[in-house]
Amino acid sequence: MQSMTGFGRAEHASERIIARVEVATVNRKQADIHFSLPRELGGLEAGLRKTVLGFVSRGRVNVSIHLERAGKADEVLGLDTDRAKALDAAFAELSKTLNRPIELAAQDFLRVPGIVSFDESGWDSDEAATAIAPALVGALEKLVEMRTTEGEDLKTDLLARLQILEDHVTVIAEISPQVVTRQRELLHGRLREAGLELDLNDDRVLKEIAIFAERCDISEETTRLASHLGHFRDFLNSEEPAGRSLDFLCQEINREFNTIGSKANDAGIGQNVVGAKTELEKIREQVQNIE
Repeated sequence: MQSMTGFGRAEHASERIIARVEVATVNRKQADIHFSLPRELGGLEAGLRKTVLGFVSRGRVNVSIHLERAGKADEVLGLDTDRAKALDAAFAELSKTLNRPIELAAQDFLRVPGIVSFDESGWDSDEAATAIAPALVGALEKLVEMRTTEGEDLKTDLLARLQILEDHVTVIAEISPQVVTRQRELLHGRLREAGLELDLNDDRVLKEIAIFAERCDISEETTRLASHLGHFRDFLNSEEPAGRSLDFLCQEINREFNTIGSKANDAGIGQNVVGAKTELEKIREQVQNIE
């Protein structure tokens, strides 16, 4: 089991290019991959995305790729002659307007952006891909290592909280059969207080108790809860991404506890339902971090 948050960094040097790759992930319901790399290498994104999806199935993934030329490389000196001529013409016009000579110096051409530039682009796609691919895989492996470590911590926490839920369900299942008996005694007590002495085996009393018993029967809910909690434990121990399944189970477990709380007219069961739902909310928060 893996967390959805993590970070990995790696680099690889080919003969002409050094590639440094950083991969960071945060929570997201779907796989949402974003690349930061030189614009002219945008055509590599499809292949790089496929590589990322081989390691990550959910979460927002930010992939930052930085390239450097190995050694003293072929930095290209760029000259914008049109801009230089325009600057020269502007100074000539200014000299004419002011009726005095204003001469351009070399540093004036350097101060104007774009006239002289060192172009570090012009990356060859095949050469870049050769350097990027191993660095990306290395960064992803470190990312997975970090996500797995955090995932194990989450698993330990969730298993402890799951045990608390199972304890609440056990107590609810033990209390449930006693609810009808207490309701029978309560009904008889109210009848005596009202001065209506009726035999507890009177058909009217038995009918009232039977209706109550049917309304407050939560055996189906406790059975389904036991099943959901068992599946929850299985998913926690699975090697496959289980975040979506666990999130769905949390919704189903919450629904069963809501039904039990509304059907069982008993303070003891109500207290356990409240305790279970409080713990379940903590579980749901943690599940949002699982891939």
